[in-house]
Amino acid sequence: MTSQVSSPAEQADEAVVGEQRKPAGTKNVRRLDRVIIRFAGDSGDGMQLTGDRFTSETASFGNDLSTLPNFPAEIRAPAGTLPGVSSFQLHFADHDILTPGDAPNVLVAMNPAALKANIGDLPRGAEIIVNTDEFTKRAMQKVGYDSSPLEDGSLDGYSLHPVPLTALTVEALKEFDLTRKEAERSKNMFALGLLSWMYHRPTEGTEKFLTSKFAKKPDIAAANIAAFRAGWNFGETTEDFAVSYEIAPATTAFPVGTYRNISGNLALSYGLVAASRQADLPLYLGSYPITPASDILHELSKHKNFGVRTFQAEDEIAGIGAALGAAFGGSLAVTTTSGPGVALKSETIGLAVSLELPLLVIDIQRGGPSTGLPTKTEQADLLQAMFGRNGEAPVPIVAPRTPADCFDAALEAARIALTYRTPVMLLSDGYLANGSEPWRIPELDELPDLTVQFAQGPNHTLEDGSEVFWPYKRDPQTLARPWAIPGTPGLEHRIGGIEKEDGTGNISYAPANHDFMVRTRQAKIDGIEVPDLVVDDPHGARTLVLGWGSTYGPITAAVRRLRNAGELIAQAHLRHLNPFPRNLGVVLGSYEKVVIPEMNLGQLATLVRAKYLVDAHSYNQVNGMPFKAEQLAKALKEAIDG
Repeated sequence: MTSQVSSPAEQADEAVVGEQRKPAGTKNVRRLDRVIIRFAGDSGDGMQLTGDRFTSETASFGNDLSTLPNFPAEIRAPAGTLPGVSSFQLHFADHDILTPGDAPNVLVAMNPAALKANIGDLPRGAEIIVNTDEFTKRAMQKVGYDSSPLEDGSLDGYSLHPVPLTALTVEALKEFDLTRKEAERSKNMFALGLLSWMYHRPTEGTEKFLTSKFAKKPDIAAANIAAFRAGWNFGETTEDFAVSYEIAPATTAFPVGTYRNISGNLALSYGLVAASRQADLPLYLGSYPITPASDILHELSKHKNFGVRTFQAEDEIAGIGAALGAAFGGSLAVTTTSGPGVALKSETIGLAVSLELPLLVIDIQRGGPSTGLPTKTEQADLLQAMFGRNGEAPVPIVAPRTPADCFDAALEAARIALTYRTPVMLLSDGYLANGSEPWRIPELDELPDLTVQFAQGPNHTLEDGSEVFWPYKRDPQTLARPWAIPGTPGLEHRIGGIEKEDGTGNISYAPANHDFMVRTRQAKIDGIEVPDLVVDDPHGARTLVLGWGSTYGPITAAVRRLRNAGELIAQAHLRHLNPFPRNLGVVLGSYEKVVIPEMNLGQLATLVRAKYLVDAHSYNQVNGMPFKAEQLAKALKEAIDG
């Protein structure tokens, strides 16, 4: 969905609540500037679909938003259990926001497990909508409730709305030829309709979506639409919901343009397609399905009309091998994976370093080690990306900061790979991949020119005057070797992983040549042109918070909170992690304290300390979830005062 908005304005990531009433005889309407909603239930209750539809309508309405899907790794976790709870959190506002929010204002709990798993995150006074039909004695005992939390007073500090969602859904669908079990499946649409009424969300898009999704099952489509409308009508007529809420469009939050809601993996996919078009090269993806990277394979498979070829290989090694072969053949080659797959691909990444061919290695990081936490987020693959290969095999590293920024990061990774003839690692993570936010669709003239020139003929003259092609004769500025397409007459050359002789590319075991080639490959990476690091320091602070990747939103929200409280703090965020921006050392030396928050045990801090001899302080979290802004603000305040 797309929407038009106007010019930007700096606003704090904080709420200011006012109230507006409708004329007498109608329900009260309270105007908010933001709200955080969490849908939670069994992984089979459709919470991700419900959250996604609410998000789409919120995006079309023009709010700024940020989302956090959270679901089990199992395809179908045990029903009614705490490990089986799936949730979707959405933070939307009438101003610029940066995170999915620290604590929900509203929890929709479809069963006792959903309530118990999420109640600890709710502030006192939050609204809780519970599906009372699921609070049976057995279901409550399964998650450790000795008595009903709906009746024992344990929820007295919250605004509780008990709603028999299942029974109301079945009643609304009694005219349809459905079994009770089939009708019950639509209870998530009833909940979506109720929340859509509460927050004045548009409804047309959801009804069109349901009609399209179940086009081959029109009875199911009609039943889901009926349940959705019944939920809306229930909100309008019940006495339990005396107030609805308005959150105005974010008309001053963004530059003028056409916007759509986009997830990180979708933005990455579009960025790769755009890069191939800007380079005038076919896009080839050699991949093996792995959470949370598989969506990129799914999406790119839909775009054959743009010259995209996707190959789902039998394993990770075959996927990158095919991609490297496509790079040799003249394609913009990509392989997508997560941390375990990077480990399997490491030998072929080293081969790509030796062959000096452009290759994009997309690592959507997740919790580890080994299989770890497939559906949870982490950014602990940085040192693997830097050093996880045998021998001296340097690789550039690029990291996006937000879901929408994944589009630009893909273009930047392609620029480096094509210009310098090297594999490039792009480090996204599960938080960015599955989260979403508004994205301004760029104009074509805003995209970089990535056109490449293939080798066309001889490029070197021997002492006897004959002209030959040297596959490792380098561009004096970039140190990139020529890209010779197989089958081009006169450009035949050796290919393989054994060390090459400088210039000729012939096999060489000479010690001096190996030393020269190792140092030259490193110099090529060190010489990559990347923008200087931009520091946000409006007041001359003594403390700098330095981040990379998906910590950008929580860090920026925390910095805003501190500045609103009168604290002085500077912020900088790295996109390029190898090579670092050339001014990074000067920036770090300009501050008395440097704090580096990371969702690992201090990997960037380790690199910074080693390279710049700066006593950077780590603030670390590895619980599978992104930082909370309030948590970071407290830690940064302690650093400022310490």
